[in-house]
Amino acid sequence: MRPQPLIAVRDVQASSLWYQRLLGCRSDHGGDEYERLLSADGDLVLQLHRWEVGHHHGPIGDPAKIHGNGVLLWFEIEEFDDAVSRAVEFGAEVVLPRHRNPPEGDGGPNHWELWLRDLDGYTVVLASPDGSAGSGR
Repeated sequence: MRPQPLIAVRDVQASSLWYQRLLGCRSDHGGDEYERLLSADGDLVLQLHRWEVGHHHGPIGDPAKIHGNGVLLWFEIEEFDDAVSRAVEFGAEVVLPRHRNPPEGDGGPNHWELWLRDLDGYTVVLASPDGSAGSGR
């Protein structure tokens, strides 16, 4: 099984560029209505779909409601520090600054996280691989 998340967005091209810059991924479709973003290895990372476009399935959400309430788009990234630098460089909105999970002690994923808000208000979490935070310093 492979997850293939799809989110509805106002501006597919702007969101595509935002995620490409943040995650270091690439476009596999492009356009104003729909986008597929792939990792460097060619794996599907994220799909973007414009709110108003129904295609053959009808609307996929209501743009008047809170976007992504209760959903976190979580990405484990090998080059975590590089992704954090890119997020800072292009001024991504920070929800929770870089921090260790758990904050102290043993157990848990023992990794670094950065929580961001994307262009449509979705919460995006960047996480280093489990065990990569070492002693938490």
